[in-house]
Amino acid sequence: MERSGQVEPTQPVNTSNDSILSLADSSTAAISAESVAYQISLAVILSLITLATTLSNAFVIATISHSKKLQTPANFLIASLAVTDLLVSILVMPICVLYTVIHTWTLGQIVCDIWLSSDITCCTASILHLCVIALDRYWAITDAVEYSKKRTPGRAAGMVAIAWVIAISISLPPLFWRQVKAEELTSCSVNTDHIFYTIYSTFGAFYIPTLLLIVLYGRIYVEARKIILKQSPKRVGKRLTSAHLVTNSPGSVASTNSLQCGRHDTLSSDTGSSASENQVKVTVSDALLEKKRISAARERKATKTLGIILGAYIVCWLPFFIYTLVVATCETCFIPELFDFFTWLGYLNSLINPIIYTMSNEDFKKAFHKLVRFNCRSRTNQM
Repeated sequence: MERSGQVEPTQPVNTSNDSILSLADSSTAAISAESVAYQISLAVILSLITLATTLSNAFVIATISHSKKLQTPANFLIASLAVTDLLVSILVMPICVLYTVIHTWTLGQIVCDIWLSSDITCCTASILHLCVIALDRYWAITDAVEYSKKRTPGRAAGMVAIAWVIAISISLPPLFWRQVKAEELTSCSVNTDHIFYTIYSTFGAFYIPTLLLIVLYGRIYVEARKIILKQSPKRVGKRLTSAHLVTNSPGSVASTNSLQCGRHDTLSSDTGSSASENQVKVTVSDALLEKKRISAARERKATKTLGIILGAYIVCWLPFFIYTLVVATCETCFIPELFDFFTWLGYLNSLINPIIYTMSNEDFKKAFHKLVRFNCRSRTNQM
């Protein structure tokens, strides 16, 4: 009895342990299901961003290449920017989708080195292309006559080459001190132990180009405003007159002078006569007011475009480069999820660039719509 008495109290304990284990298993399964659902949703969103970046930049390149009107040195720089952003979407973003979702590197040391180098090079080149475009526009607006002679495809190619040389010089140093690890690689990131390289890379890839962009676009805005104001007429009283024929018009409005013109056509006495009356509507407007209105509209559009360009660039890249400097000096401040968010926010600039730099150009929009209609007709004919 003592033996059975000792055995019986232990039975409820085993039952309780089994129930606790079953609850733990069910909660673990629920958490695992939520984690899988989160990973799938994240992968879909990031993949859509990658695909949209690829398509938008590919359309920019195709539109410029198919339209002779757009094949100018200025648009050559925009096409080169689109090529750079296209490389970001092809070489960098797809691998980053996988790494962001599973948070474990499974592609080995060599792919890690190539991916990091491509990431730094292409993203830096994209940022430097913005500086090249701003510099080209600054010279074009401040020295229009002389720079129009120098603004050649060869000069544009030289500016693009300089941007790529600087980008490569920023991405190369980590390759010299990066060592091949004997154990299996589970993470792939730039070593932040070299604080001097972190300062060199962040200032060379972002802070100095950003300062240059702010100065250049500020000067562009000031010079453009001066030119617009100079083009406004000083004399008042010059009138613009337009006239069109109106039938059966009841009269005129306050800002319109209506001239009545009667015309009588006399037919033979046998058939009688008929008369018809028409009105000529003459509209008079002040040329000064009209030109001021157009100039104000141009100024607002230029201000809006410059604000969008600088605003989108700074919003996309500033958090990443600030956080990179913070992590280099404070290892405990590193949060993987926050770093991934800032990284993809920077990649998003490669999607925004083709929209800003091309949709603000009326000639480009017309060429783009023409290309889309041409592709649709080609597919219809094939069917």
